[in-house]
Amino acid sequence: MYSRKNALHYHAMVLPGILLLLLFSVVPIGFAVIAFQNFKPGRGITGSEWVGLENFHYLFQLPDSRLIFFNTIFLAVLKIAANLIVPLVFALLLNEVRVRFLRKSIQTIVYLPHFISWVLLATIFFDVFSLEGIVNQALGLFGIDPVLFYASNRWFPAIIVATDVWKEFGFNAIVYLAALTGINPALYEAAGIDGASRFRQLWHVTLPGVKTTVILLATLALGNVMNANFDQIFNMYNPLVYQSSDIIDTYVYRVGLNDLQYSLGTAVGLLKSVVSFILVVLSYVLASRFAGYRIF
Repeated sequence: MYSRKNALHYHAMVLPGILLLLLFSVVPIGFAVIAFQNFKPGRGITGSEWVGLENFHYLFQLPDSRLIFFNTIFLAVLKIAANLIVPLVFALLLNEVRVRFLRKSIQTIVYLPHFISWVLLATIFFDVFSLEGIVNQALGLFGIDPVLFYASNRWFPAIIVATDVWKEFGFNAIVYLAALTGINPALYEAAGIDGASRFRQLWHVTLPGVKTTVILLATLALGNVMNANFDQIFNMYNPLVYQSSDIIDTYVYRVGLNDLQYSLGTAVGLLKSVVSFILVVLSYVLASRFAGYRIF
Protein backbone atom coordinates (compact mmCIF):
# COMPACT_ATOMS: atom_id res chain seq x y z
CA MET A 1 0.00 0.00 0.00
CA TYR A 2 1.41 3.37 -1.02
CA SER A 3 2.16 5.92 1.68
CA ARG A 4 4.18 9.11 1.70
CA LYS A 5 6.29 7.78 4.59
CA ASN A 6 7.33 4.67 2.65
CA ALA A 7 8.05 6.79 -0.43
CA LEU A 8 10.44 8.94 1.59
CA HIS A 9 12.28 5.80 2.71
CA TYR A 10 12.72 4.69 -0.90
CA HIS A 11 13.90 8.15 -1.97
CA ALA A 12 16.40 8.25 0.88
CA MET A 13 17.69 4.82 -0.16
CA VAL A 14 18.48 5.94 -3.73
CA LEU A 15 19.77 9.39 -2.70
CA PRO A 16 23.46 8.31 -2.34
CA GLY A 17 23.39 6.78 -5.82
CA ILE A 18 21.82 9.92 -7.28
CA LEU A 19 24.46 12.11 -5.60
CA LEU A 20 27.28 9.94 -6.99
CA LEU A 21 25.69 10.08 -10.44
CA LEU A 22 25.47 13.86 -10.29
CA LEU A 23 29.02 14.21 -8.97
CA PHE A 24 30.80 11.91 -11.44
CA SER A 25 28.53 11.96 -14.51
CA VAL A 26 26.56 15.23 -14.62
CA VAL A 27 28.86 17.84 -13.08
CA PRO A 28 31.84 16.93 -15.35
CA ILE A 29 29.71 17.73 -18.42
CA GLY A 30 30.17 21.42 -17.68
CA PHE A 31 33.94 21.05 -17.90
CA ALA A 32 33.69 19.65 -21.44
CA VAL A 33 34.16 23.26 -22.57
CA ILE A 34 37.90 22.57 -22.14
CA ALA A 35 37.72 20.69 -25.46
CA PHE A 36 37.11 24.04 -27.22
CA GLN A 37 39.91 25.89 -25.42
CA ASN A 38 43.67 25.97 -25.22
CA PHE A 39 43.31 25.16 -21.55
CA LYS A 40 45.96 26.37 -19.13
CA PRO A 41 45.53 25.15 -15.52
CA GLY A 42 47.04 28.38 -14.18
CA ARG A 43 44.45 30.49 -16.00
CA GLY A 44 41.47 28.26 -15.37
CA ILE A 45 38.48 27.75 -17.64
CA THR A 46 37.46 31.41 -17.70
CA GLY A 47 40.97 32.66 -18.50
CA SER A 48 42.01 30.10 -21.13
CA GLU A 49 42.01 30.99 -24.82
CA TRP A 50 39.01 29.89 -26.88
CA VAL A 51 40.06 27.93 -30.00
CA GLY A 52 36.77 26.44 -31.19
CA LEU A 53 37.12 23.18 -33.11
CA GLU A 54 40.89 23.42 -33.44
CA ASN A 55 41.49 20.53 -31.02
CA PHE A 56 39.18 18.29 -33.03
CA HIS A 57 40.91 19.20 -36.29
CA TYR A 58 44.26 18.44 -34.68
CA LEU A 59 42.91 15.13 -33.37
CA PHE A 60 42.02 13.83 -36.81
CA GLN A 61 45.41 14.88 -38.18
CA LEU A 62 47.22 12.71 -35.65
CA PRO A 63 48.41 9.34 -36.99
CA ASP A 64 47.20 7.70 -33.75
CA SER A 65 43.59 8.87 -34.08
CA ARG A 66 42.48 6.28 -36.64
CA LEU A 67 44.32 3.55 -34.76
CA ILE A 68 42.67 4.18 -31.39
CA PHE A 69 39.19 4.42 -32.90
CA PHE A 70 39.75 1.23 -34.89
CA ASN A 71 41.11 -0.64 -31.87
CA THR A 72 38.21 0.52 -29.71
CA ILE A 73 35.53 -0.56 -32.17
CA PHE A 74 37.33 -3.77 -33.15
CA LEU A 75 37.85 -4.99 -29.58
CA ALA A 76 34.40 -3.86 -28.45
CA VAL A 77 32.63 -5.65 -31.32
CA LEU A 78 34.59 -8.85 -30.69
CA LYS A 79 33.74 -8.69 -26.98
CA ILE A 80 30.07 -7.99 -27.63
CA ALA A 81 29.78 -10.90 -30.08
CA ALA A 82 31.66 -13.32 -27.82
CA ASN A 83 29.74 -12.22 -24.71
CA LEU A 84 26.48 -12.90 -26.51
CA ILE A 85 27.35 -16.29 -27.99
CA VAL A 86 29.42 -17.95 -25.24
CA PRO A 87 26.95 -17.26 -22.38
CA LEU A 88 24.06 -18.44 -24.56
CA VAL A 89 25.81 -21.73 -25.41
CA PHE A 90 26.79 -22.22 -21.78
CA ALA A 91 23.24 -21.55 -20.58
CA LEU A 92 21.82 -24.03 -23.10
CA LEU A 93 24.30 -26.71 -22.02
CA LEU A 94 23.76 -26.02 -18.32
CA ASN A 95 20.00 -26.19 -18.82
CA GLU A 96 20.39 -29.77 -20.02
CA VAL A 97 21.99 -30.83 -16.71
CA ARG A 98 19.20 -32.56 -14.80
CA VAL A 99 20.97 -32.90 -11.45
CA ARG A 100 19.88 -29.74 -9.63
CA PHE A 101 22.79 -29.65 -7.16
CA LEU A 102 25.36 -30.06 -9.92
CA ARG A 103 23.72 -27.38 -12.06
CA LYS A 104 23.63 -24.87 -9.21
CA SER A 105 27.21 -25.64 -8.23
CA ILE A 106 28.51 -25.10 -11.77
CA GLN A 107 26.56 -21.86 -12.10
CA THR A 108 27.96 -20.53 -8.83
CA ILE A 109 31.55 -21.40 -9.72
CA VAL A 110 31.52 -19.84 -13.18
CA TYR A 111 30.05 -16.49 -12.18
CA LEU A 112 32.47 -15.92 -9.29
CA PRO A 113 35.20 -14.40 -11.59
CA HIS A 114 32.81 -11.54 -12.33
CA PHE A 115 33.44 -10.21 -8.82
CA ILE A 116 37.26 -10.28 -9.09
CA SER A 117 38.84 -6.95 -10.04
CA TRP A 118 40.95 -6.57 -13.16
CA VAL A 119 43.85 -5.36 -11.01
CA LEU A 120 44.14 -8.85 -9.53
CA LEU A 121 43.24 -10.74 -12.70
CA ALA A 122 45.80 -8.82 -14.76
CA THR A 123 48.55 -10.08 -12.47
CA ILE A 124 47.25 -13.65 -12.67
CA PHE A 125 47.01 -13.60 -16.46
CA PHE A 126 50.47 -12.09 -16.75
CA ASP A 127 51.86 -15.12 -14.93
CA VAL A 128 49.71 -17.51 -16.98
CA PHE A 129 50.90 -16.11 -20.34
CA SER A 130 54.50 -15.34 -19.35
CA LEU A 131 57.47 -17.14 -20.92
CA GLU A 132 57.52 -19.62 -18.04
CA GLY A 133 53.76 -19.61 -17.56
CA ILE A 134 51.41 -22.57 -17.82
CA VAL A 135 50.41 -21.76 -21.41
CA ASN A 136 53.98 -21.80 -22.73
CA GLN A 137 54.71 -24.91 -20.67
CA ALA A 138 51.74 -26.62 -22.34
CA LEU A 139 52.96 -25.51 -25.78
CA GLY A 140 56.40 -26.88 -24.95
CA LEU A 141 54.90 -30.35 -24.53
CA PHE A 142 54.05 -30.25 -28.24
CA GLY A 143 57.46 -28.94 -29.25
CA ILE A 144 56.28 -25.36 -29.81
CA ASP A 145 58.68 -22.57 -28.93
CA PRO A 146 57.62 -20.15 -26.16
CA VAL A 147 55.56 -17.15 -27.30
CA LEU A 148 55.84 -13.60 -25.94
CA PHE A 149 52.07 -13.14 -25.74
CA TYR A 150 52.27 -9.77 -23.97
CA ALA A 151 54.65 -8.42 -26.61
CA SER A 152 52.75 -9.69 -29.66
CA ASN A 153 50.25 -7.48 -31.47
CA ARG A 154 48.97 -10.67 -33.10
CA TRP A 155 48.08 -12.53 -29.92
CA PHE A 156 47.32 -9.76 -27.43
CA PRO A 157 43.85 -8.80 -28.82
CA ALA A 158 42.85 -12.47 -28.61
CA ILE A 159 44.01 -12.55 -24.98
CA ILE A 160 41.99 -9.41 -24.23
CA VAL A 161 38.79 -10.87 -25.70
CA ALA A 162 39.28 -14.37 -24.26
CA THR A 163 40.01 -13.17 -20.73
CA ASP A 164 37.03 -10.80 -20.80
CA VAL A 165 34.74 -13.62 -21.89
CA TRP A 166 36.19 -15.96 -19.24
CA LYS A 167 35.50 -13.38 -16.54
CA GLU A 168 31.96 -12.47 -17.59
CA PHE A 169 30.32 -15.43 -19.36
CA GLY A 170 29.04 -17.05 -16.17
CA PHE A 171 27.45 -13.84 -14.95
CA ASN A 172 26.02 -12.98 -18.38
CA ALA A 173 24.49 -16.44 -18.62
CA ILE A 174 22.14 -15.60 -15.74
CA VAL A 175 19.91 -13.61 -18.11
CA TYR A 176 19.63 -16.55 -20.50
CA LEU A 177 19.00 -19.00 -17.66
CA ALA A 178 16.19 -16.74 -16.44
CA ALA A 179 14.72 -16.71 -19.96
CA LEU A 180 14.93 -20.50 -20.13
CA THR A 181 12.92 -20.88 -16.94
CA GLY A 182 10.14 -18.87 -18.59
CA ILE A 183 9.58 -21.46 -21.34
CA ASN A 184 6.39 -23.46 -20.81
CA PRO A 185 7.31 -27.08 -19.84
CA ALA A 186 4.22 -28.25 -21.74
CA LEU A 187 6.01 -27.40 -24.99
CA TYR A 188 8.76 -29.90 -24.16
CA GLU A 189 6.19 -32.52 -23.21
CA ALA A 190 4.33 -32.01 -26.48
CA ALA A 191 7.57 -32.20 -28.46
CA GLY A 192 8.55 -35.41 -26.62
CA ILE A 193 5.18 -36.99 -27.39
CA ASP A 194 5.69 -36.14 -31.06
CA GLY A 195 9.01 -38.00 -30.93
CA ALA A 196 11.36 -35.01 -30.94
CA SER A 197 14.88 -35.75 -29.74
CA ARG A 198 16.67 -33.58 -27.18
CA PHE A 199 18.47 -31.75 -29.99
CA ARG A 200 15.25 -31.06 -31.90
CA GLN A 201 13.60 -29.84 -28.69
CA LEU A 202 16.53 -27.50 -28.25
CA TRP A 203 16.25 -26.26 -31.82
CA HIS A 204 12.46 -25.90 -32.05
CA VAL A 205 11.47 -25.06 -28.46
CA THR A 206 14.41 -23.70 -26.46
CA LEU A 207 16.00 -21.40 -29.03
CA PRO A 208 12.70 -19.78 -30.12
CA GLY A 209 11.92 -19.30 -26.43
CA VAL A 210 15.07 -17.21 -25.85
CA LYS A 211 15.15 -15.51 -29.25
CA THR A 212 13.60 -12.30 -27.94
CA THR A 213 16.14 -12.13 -25.11
CA VAL A 214 19.04 -12.61 -27.53
CA ILE A 215 17.73 -9.86 -29.83
CA LEU A 216 17.21 -7.54 -26.87
CA LEU A 217 20.72 -8.04 -25.48
CA ALA A 218 22.26 -7.71 -28.95
CA THR A 219 20.53 -4.41 -29.66
CA LEU A 220 21.30 -2.98 -26.22
CA ALA A 221 24.95 -4.01 -26.63
CA LEU A 222 25.16 -1.65 -29.60
CA GLY A 223 25.46 1.21 -27.12
CA ASN A 224 28.76 -0.22 -25.86
CA VAL A 225 30.54 -0.26 -29.22
CA MET A 226 32.73 2.66 -28.13
CA ASN A 227 33.59 1.03 -24.79
CA ALA A 228 36.27 -1.66 -24.84
CA ASN A 229 36.68 -1.88 -21.03
CA PHE A 230 39.28 0.60 -19.82
CA ASP A 231 39.91 -1.29 -16.55
CA GLN A 232 40.94 -4.47 -18.28
CA ILE A 233 43.14 -2.99 -20.99
CA PHE A 234 44.80 -0.41 -18.73
CA ASN A 235 45.86 -3.14 -16.31
CA MET A 236 46.99 -5.61 -18.99
CA TYR A 237 48.55 -3.67 -21.87
CA ASN A 238 52.05 -2.22 -22.29
CA PRO A 239 53.83 0.01 -24.86
CA LEU A 240 54.80 -3.01 -26.97
CA VAL A 241 51.14 -3.69 -27.84
CA TYR A 242 49.82 -0.13 -28.16
CA GLN A 243 49.34 -0.78 -31.88
CA SER A 244 46.69 -3.44 -31.25
CA SER A 245 45.26 -2.52 -27.84
CA ASP A 246 45.42 1.24 -27.36
CA ILE A 247 41.80 2.40 -27.13
CA ILE A 248 40.11 5.78 -26.72
CA ASP A 249 39.96 5.66 -22.93
CA THR A 250 43.60 4.66 -22.46
CA TYR A 251 44.68 7.27 -25.00
CA VAL A 252 42.72 9.97 -23.15
CA TYR A 253 44.37 8.89 -19.89
CA ARG A 254 47.88 9.11 -21.34
CA VAL A 255 47.39 12.31 -23.32
CA GLY A 256 45.29 14.14 -20.74
CA LEU A 257 47.00 13.13 -17.50
CA ASN A 258 50.48 11.89 -18.39
CA ASP A 259 51.25 14.36 -21.21
CA LEU A 260 49.18 17.18 -19.65
CA GLN A 261 47.36 17.90 -22.93
CA TYR A 262 44.06 18.55 -21.19
CA SER A 263 42.25 20.11 -24.12
CA LEU A 264 43.14 17.32 -26.56
CA GLY A 265 42.26 14.61 -24.06
CA THR A 266 38.91 16.28 -23.34
CA ALA A 267 38.21 16.60 -27.07
CA VAL A 268 38.78 12.88 -27.60
CA GLY A 269 36.62 11.98 -24.63
CA LEU A 270 33.84 14.35 -25.70
CA LEU A 271 33.80 12.95 -29.23
CA LYS A 272 33.53 9.44 -27.82
CA SER A 273 30.70 10.49 -25.49
CA VAL A 274 28.69 12.04 -28.34
CA VAL A 275 29.06 8.97 -30.53
CA SER A 276 28.22 6.68 -27.59
CA PHE A 277 25.08 8.72 -26.84
CA ILE A 278 23.91 8.36 -30.45
CA LEU A 279 24.56 4.60 -30.33
CA VAL A 280 22.68 4.23 -27.03
CA VAL A 281 19.64 6.04 -28.44
CA LEU A 282 19.82 3.90 -31.58
CA SER A 283 20.10 0.71 -29.51
CA TYR A 284 16.94 1.55 -27.55
CA VAL A 285 15.06 2.38 -30.75
CA LEU A 286 16.06 -0.99 -32.21
CA ALA A 287 15.23 -2.78 -28.94
CA SER A 288 11.77 -1.21 -28.95
CA ARG A 289 11.18 -2.17 -32.58
CA PHE A 290 12.50 -5.74 -32.61
CA ALA A 291 12.09 -6.89 -28.99
CA GLY A 292 9.29 -4.71 -27.65
CA TYR A 293 11.59 -3.30 -24.95
CA ARG A 294 10.85 0.23 -23.80
CA ILE A 295 12.12 2.33 -20.90
CA PHE A 296 9.69 5.21 -21.46
